[in-house]
Amino acid sequence: MHLKPILNTSLPQQFRQIRLELAREPAHPEGDSDFGYIIIAPLAPDGRIDHESWKKHREACRVTRLRPDENSDIGHLIHRPGGTWAFHYDDATNLPDEAGYHFADERFVAGEYVSIKEGDTMHTYRVRSVARL
Repeated sequence: MHLKPILNTSLPQQFRQIRLELAREPAHPEGDSDFGYIIIAPLAPDGRIDHESWKKHREACRVTRLRPDENSDIGHLIHRPGGTWAFHYDDATNLPDEAGYHFADERFVAGEYVSIKEGDTMHTYRVRSVARL
């Protein structure tokens, strides 16, 4: 997957950079800011992913998977048949798609929580920040 540079000025104003950080879970009782995602996506005024804008600007809807001591993996936010959202990575990463749990209903607003299925395990992430591009 060869990613073309994003020209911020060519994107609609509703595009945001969303930072997710791992929330508390047994292996990380305080959460962990080193585990997360940065998502570039259009948001509707209520904080939900704007599907119509996503359709027009798919190439710009990206995700970066952040893990300590690993290279950051870069992929795209995709909309799968049946209406679910997922992160799709370059085949070279050997990462399977990671599905957002009810992303269509989630509000990407600082302080909210979202869940992502990574392999066979569901993890909860806190929306740390949402910023204009």
